[in-house]
Amino acid sequence: MGTVLSVNLGAARPSAAADIGMTAIDKHPVDRPVRLRAPGPRTGGLGSGLEGDDICDRRHHGGDDQAVYAYAREDLDGWQAELGRDLSGGLFGENLTTSGIDVNGALIGERWQVGEHAVLEVSSPRIPCRTFADQMREQGWIKTFTQRALPGAYLRVVVPGEVREGDTVTVLHRPEHDVTVALTFRALTLEPELLPQLLAADALPEKIKDKARQRAARNKR
Repeated sequence: MGTVLSVNLGAARPSAAADIGMTAIDKHPVDRPVRLRAPGPRTGGLGSGLEGDDICDRRHHGGDDQAVYAYAREDLDGWQAELGRDLSGGLFGENLTTSGIDVNGALIGERWQVGEHAVLEVSSPRIPCRTFADQMREQGWIKTFTQRALPGAYLRVVVPGEVREGDTVTVLHRPEHDVTVALTFRALTLEPELLPQLLAADALPEKIKDKARQRAARNKR
């Protein structure tokens, strides 16, 4: 069982690093309940799975498969020690800063109950981008983050409900495969030879499964 240490929301602001000139990556904890909802498709939907949270670049972010982004406080603490600076909850752009649950070791399709009612499903890892690098202001950040393979998890909203600081996170279901968030990240970045292994996880977004199928087909030639 884990805990939500903070629920973090972001407001749109100008950014020279973002393709569309705006970003909401800089998220901050709120001290009130926040409703989780399925935002619908990336284009034409509500954007974020959290009411009051902005999503600016809807070509690459938001939608049902990226409704909520979770990152573990334990991993933030490791980055703090490495970088020699304080890293507050929300700095990585995560909506939920958690404790006591292995976010990167979570299985694709794993389901969590958060608080009394909300149910989330692990869908995919976060892939670092230029906006994230600009947010961190660390030389070579994308390379460093990629090499560590501690990406945090995107989640779908299966059952809507409210979430707040201090809520428990309980794993309700773990699929019968071994495709973790971390393995999926490695396959999508530095170890594409792992891509065919991802096909065991039916809950992956279709775009990722397409990449895995294409790699598997090439391996059979």
